[in-house]
Amino acid sequence: MRLRNKPGAKETILNHPEYILTDASDWRGQWQKRFEKTQPIHIEVGSGKGQFIVEMAKANPEINYIGIELQTNAIISILEKQIEEKLPNLQLLLVNGADLTDYFAENEVDLVYLNFSDPWPKTRHEKRRLTYHTFLKTYETIAKPKAELHFKTDNQGLFEYSLASVTWYGMTLKRVWLDLHHSDYEGNIMTEYEEKFSQKGQPIYRLEAVFHGKGLSVK
Repeated sequence: MRLRNKPGAKETILNHPEYILTDASDWRGQWQKRFEKTQPIHIEVGSGKGQFIVEMAKANPEINYIGIELQTNAIISILEKQIEEKLPNLQLLLVNGADLTDYFAENEVDLVYLNFSDPWPKTRHEKRRLTYHTFLKTYETIAKPKAELHFKTDNQGLFEYSLASVTWYGMTLKRVWLDLHHSDYEGNIMTEYEEKFSQKGQPIYRLEAVFHGKGLSVK
């Protein structure tokens, strides 16, 4: 989706440090202090305009959520929702998802969501795919042992690549969906992209995979 520049976006972000951070290095290892309650932390890398992360936070008040997005014009949409909703279990982080170890300590995250990531279809761009092994290593570093990765996409090529990548890395595939919207999966919360693509009749692919703790994955 093409994102338009929103006048005043940077000022709005700077005016709401209670909900959003642009440099969270000082909070590394202390994310629970950003929330009202100490609860499991789930992060979404690449939150876009935030429909998924906001609705997840509403539906699961027993979980603390952190939406991570690089584009100011995307995350401002999430912030505007949060200013209105004031969800106590939602925080936002305007940073590059490749640098997560700068902002999260080891064993700080319980689950990682990747939703409709850029497929980077050209072979020379493989290292940019969010399921490339260096990204998986980053997620594993900040995740607790046995933490999970949940991944959704409409792109069959990226999905097949991701299945191979997490398997090669040494993760265990917990469940796989080749057509999520025509399955028995319950409680699916859609992203903006998911609504767009599913309305066109495109199948949505989903996987859940489990990390096995530091030092146990194939490198």
